[in-house]
Amino acid sequence: MGGTRPSIGSLREEARHCRACPLWKSATQTVFGAGRASARIVLIGEQPGDREDLEGKPFVGPAGKLLDRALERAGIERAQTYVTNAVKHFKFEPRGKRRIHKKPNEQEITACRTQWLDRELRAIAPTLVIALGATAARAVLGRATAIGRSRGHIIKGQSLVSEIAADVIVTVHPSYLLRVPEEDRENAFEEFVKDLKLARRYAPA
Repeated sequence: MGGTRPSIGSLREEARHCRACPLWKSATQTVFGAGRASARIVLIGEQPGDREDLEGKPFVGPAGKLLDRALERAGIERAQTYVTNAVKHFKFEPRGKRRIHKKPNEQEITACRTQWLDRELRAIAPTLVIALGATAARAVLGRATAIGRSRGHIIKGQSLVSEIAADVIVTVHPSYLLRVPEEDRENAFEEFVKDLKLARRYAPA
């Protein structure tokens, strides 16, 4: 066995001063994971958005509210999970007074996984990881992953980091549902809920 696992609290404090990639220069702050430190289920998104960057908490904006509604429909308490992102700083480009989300690149994803995500997963040792979107799936599985072909089932026993393995569910990021044409939005939401329902067997009784 390796050394003592880090605590989430100590990692969060350390991450406040992260300089592992250049994204910290324009972001307001590091947005570390939040939730139950002994969670059986960890949900991983892509990166913080504008609201998360300002508040310093993951999934508190429109996509977060949609995630909360979907988890409730799926019978999973968010308070029993741990929620984080593959990248911990908001990457954006200014457009007038707005800050528009910009997809993190491979170097940024790798830097954040090595510095933070791997250590979060080692600290929590979950039994299930839910990868929300392609960036999260890339960070968790270590390879490009087609969401359409990978969602709808449990990928068993994936090695996450040294000594830690977990089952994995791949699904869309909730922000995707906000971009779906209005006439298709309810069906897309129901498919998302269906994916999350796969996680119920891992939820505390």
